[in-house]
Amino acid sequence: MKILYSCLSKSWGGMEMFTLTAVKQLLNRNVKVELICIAESRLHMEASNIGLIIHPLKASGYFHPFSIIKLSNLIRKENYDIIHTQASKDLWLLVPALKLIKNKTPLILTKQVGSAIIKKDKFHKWIYNRLTYALAISRVIENNLAETCPITDDKILLLHNAVDTKKFNPEIVDSKNVKNEFGLQNKEIIIGMLARFSPGKGHEEFLQAAAELNKKHGNLKFLIVGEASRGEDKYAKTVKQLAKDLTLSNLIFTGFRSDTPEILSAMDIFVFPSHGEAFGIALAEAMSMGLPSVCANSDGVLDIAVDNDTSYLFTKKDWQDLSRKLEALIISPETRQRFGKAARKRAVENFDIEFLTDKVLEIYNLAINKRK
Repeated sequence: MKILYSCLSKSWGGMEMFTLTAVKQLLNRNVKVELICIAESRLHMEASNIGLIIHPLKASGYFHPFSIIKLSNLIRKENYDIIHTQASKDLWLLVPALKLIKNKTPLILTKQVGSAIIKKDKFHKWIYNRLTYALAISRVIENNLAETCPITDDKILLLHNAVDTKKFNPEIVDSKNVKNEFGLQNKEIIIGMLARFSPGKGHEEFLQAAAELNKKHGNLKFLIVGEASRGEDKYAKTVKQLAKDLTLSNLIFTGFRSDTPEILSAMDIFVFPSHGEAFGIALAEAMSMGLPSVCANSDGVLDIAVDNDTSYLFTKKDWQDLSRKLEALIISPETRQRFGKAARKRAVENFDIEFLTDKVLEIYNLAINKRK
């Protein structure tokens, strides 16, 4: 099987990271994979490090005649079995390129982000009619696809994003180096979140809750893991200024970390305060590491966390409710242990990357047989 993968994004967040993860997994299964990406993007650089065959483009989305012609020539020459994109915007290049050469290669879209715009005009119908399948990463995205896109229900399949549960395994990951680096003490309860500095990720609620909890508990340490992506520096500054205004002396901004399992291993409680996440790969990774969590009760989170089993759910944007739910875990080591055990079990059974790669390959074969 030979796959052309596509993710024409300049950013570096969950979608781009998962693209690389999915490609690596296919390569491990001896599937031939090539990647279309934006030239000199972070994804381009990271993909180059694993020796992947890359076809960089300088334009993304909508109407770029040169890129369309370049893509059509590539598709004609390489004779791919499947074309799979992680970004719906890429369809505006891929579909014209396929139609230009009357190529019938199955085209699959993984829908990573929901849309509030109804896309059922004739131009979108022309684009989406070419899709073989649209894969929704959560139930909220599944519903969003049906409501906003001109695509029949039989073409929409639910397929969650995946986690390497062997890599994110609390039994083999050591937190000692991270704890030494940041001076974290065993007597402290470490509460952390992991997210890009982007509006809507819930940094403000996390900080407000931290300030409130500091009034009652003297053994807490807070970690914010992540960095500003393209165009997000101004927002990152406002978050850090808020931390200063709240005098959070027990808060550490770690910046970007490539040692995510080790960082998570150093935490006792994980917080996922995002206002509206399509899935929430960081939450799934934290659960795979056996962490109890407190999560906003919205959107893709509801596919991952189970209230009062793996996590406490709080009302999104409500830092006071977040503070109350966190305190319930802070004062109960038994609940933290119970939630953590259930979280690990749920991650392994539902989001393991080997299990979900099997499902992807089944869908690829369905698409190929559908073409015949």
